Amino acid sequence: MTAAHGPARRGGDEVIEVKPAHDFDGVATMLGPKKPESSVCWCLSWRLSSKENRELVGVARADRVRELCARDVAPGVLAYLDGEVVGWGGVAPRSELYPIENSRKIPHVDDLPVWSLWCMRVRPGFRKQGVTRALIDGAVDYARRSGAPVVESYPVDNRGERVDQTMAFVGTRAMFERAGFAKVADTDSVSGGVPRIVMRLALTP
Repeated sequence: MTAAHGPARRGGDEVIEVKPAHDFDGVATMLGPKKPESSVCWCLSWRLSSKENRELVGVARADRVRELCARDVAPGVLAYLDGEVVGWGGVAPRSELYPIENSRKIPHVDDLPVWSLWCMRVRPGFRKQGVTRALIDGAVDYARRSGAPVVESYPVDNRGERVDQTMAFVGTRAMFERAGFAKVADTDSVSGGVPRIVMRLALTP
């Protein structure tokens, strides 16, 4: 399946374009290590079982991401500003995300085949330019075009308090509310010591 590009938003005087993450080099720019042999998350920690995640090290992790980028269903979306990759959003069917699908802390609200938006990253130097909102909108658009009935997110309910930047990838309740999401459930999960919630946006064809 080939999905059309996500909605474009203004980033200053430039246009932010969001596309399905089939470009491995773009994903590597956002998620990869400086040294190829180093083991970093690559956002695989949210896809793999604990055992597989531990056993997949070094360049093998990059190889797995390269395989995901080559599939019809991309592993997420990338944001581009003036042709340069500036953001990543991990979005996929929840059923593909082993730790979330099997979590005892993040509940299943119902049996709908939801897509999950679980991670967002913006490159330093491009923050506070609308990239995060563009990633959310683009991820929602990609999920809709892929037939998802609902998109879920699991942000912190920080009530306006400052969020630790190392854990900011999950997003905040206010951020998703501005994008049209609504809280549907509490969780037993925390990020940076702050409770996380389940938020949803119902999609139409």
